[in-house]
Amino acid sequence: MLNQASNLAQGVDNAFIFIFAMALIFTLGITLFMIYTVIKYNRKKGKESMTFTGSVKLEIIWTVIPTIIVLIMFWYGWKGFAPMRTVPEGAMEIDAIGRMWEWEFDYGDGKISKELVIPIDKPVKLNLISEDVNHSLFIPAFRVKEDVVPGYDNWLWFTATQLGDYEVLCTEYCGLLHSAMITTAKVVPEADYNSWLTNLVATGNIPDHEGLTILKANGCIACHSLDGAKLVGPSFKGLWGSERVVVTDDGEKTVNALADYIKLSITDPNAEVVKGFNKGLMQSYTKTISEEDMGKIIDYFKQEGGKN
Repeated sequence: MLNQASNLAQGVDNAFIFIFAMALIFTLGITLFMIYTVIKYNRKKGKESMTFTGSVKLEIIWTVIPTIIVLIMFWYGWKGFAPMRTVPEGAMEIDAIGRMWEWEFDYGDGKISKELVIPIDKPVKLNLISEDVNHSLFIPAFRVKEDVVPGYDNWLWFTATQLGDYEVLCTEYCGLLHSAMITTAKVVPEADYNSWLTNLVATGNIPDHEGLTILKANGCIACHSLDGAKLVGPSFKGLWGSERVVVTDDGEKTVNALADYIKLSITDPNAEVVKGFNKGLMQSYTKTISEEDMGKIIDYFKQEGGKN
């Protein structure tokens, strides 16, 4: 069985084990009864068919027993679920931020980590925040999972009870790289956690460039990665000043990715499509991105180009 690495794991496992056991018992029981009935009461040539009449006793039995079993299932489920929504006082709070396609954990004072690092035997509350689409944070070893929805205040909590590294997954389909939206929850001794947090460099107070903010607000990052990964469209990494082979109505040509190319790609994206990518997948943003915003986007790419 998967590690029970949090205080909530046993309650969840108890519910699943009971439900699974009942399902197995009924599946085997019904199957064996069907086989017995088919063999014992099969119709044979020259033999009169068996007839049956109603049985009040039997109807009461198969109504009362399943009702009792369902109520027991509810009880196990409630015993596992209720503690999940009761956060103890003094729990450490961390903002868990989901975006396509990564997790980020904000510890306050600008200290942000791509991994969830937590002390053992300390209650932790994760405030769940989405910056784009629906996600769902799932830590299997802790048996905790909650939706991460834009504009919706949601949270989960747990106390990690075993040292080690555990997977953190997204279980809500959120785009092309949904399956790669994985990170690690590291459970460490409290002294190690305090040392790690003290040495964590504060980076979260540095705001995004206005141009990048505009790109994110218009959903551009969903199709164009910032790290070189190939998505629906070409990556933004290293864009400024690069040479790109594009396909036009007149054939292929090579262009320099400067201001005019970026403007055309935003206002008429199908005029020059980078070779290897499909035409017709991107809409024109003429009506949604103003000239002023266009200038900020170009400035962002220009600055990023200077870093390469």
